[in-house]
Amino acid sequence: MRPVICTVDTVLLALRGDELVVALFKREHEPYKSVAALPGGYIHPAEDLDAYAAAHRVLRDKTGIEVPFLEQLATFSGPARDPRGWSIAIAYYALLPYELLAQAQKPAMTLINADRIHTLPFDHKLIIDTAVARLRNKSQYSTLPCYLAGDTFTLPQLQRIYETLMREPLNKVSFRKKMAEMNALEPVEDQMDTGGAHRPAQLYRLKAQFRGNLQMLRRGL
Repeated sequence: MRPVICTVDTVLLALRGDELVVALFKREHEPYKSVAALPGGYIHPAEDLDAYAAAHRVLRDKTGIEVPFLEQLATFSGPARDPRGWSIAIAYYALLPYELLAQAQKPAMTLINADRIHTLPFDHKLIIDTAVARLRNKSQYSTLPCYLAGDTFTLPQLQRIYETLMREPLNKVSFRKKMAEMNALEPVEDQMDTGGAHRPAQLYRLKAQFRGNLQMLRRGL
């Protein structure tokens, strides 16, 4: 009997304008060699502290960047998902600004609309659909959409990101009240956005305890 295959797969998401995109990479080996699929790989027992570390390593190796947000999504398993045999995939999803993802583009990487995916190898479409549903659901009550913004952003820019994910317009006053209640943002001192057609707007960023603190994100805080 063949041993059970155990891998990590990661859904890497960014917003390109009003389009939620996911990064796919051409597979280097069989099965499905040269076919676009989610970035993933085997866990390295001698190198990876745990599955989270393996997922982070895979993304770093594939893109050359450190993602600002990485969270475990779900476990996908069974005898039919991989032609090599019974397999387990511990899936994660990662969020980052599109500008950062664009800088990391590799020849083997392609970006596709996360809502318009048809056929993918293994059960990667199901994994992506699960990640998108998780992101959209948690956008109703969490700071997750902030990780799709840049290092700094205005509140109108952030509101637009929330509206894109939630697919509905939001009341400006209610949105700002919600942001204040979550207490995750801080104004960037003496920095204003002067590039728009309207009057200059205050720039904000995530507070230090949320900004790039992967250990805190790992614990779900």
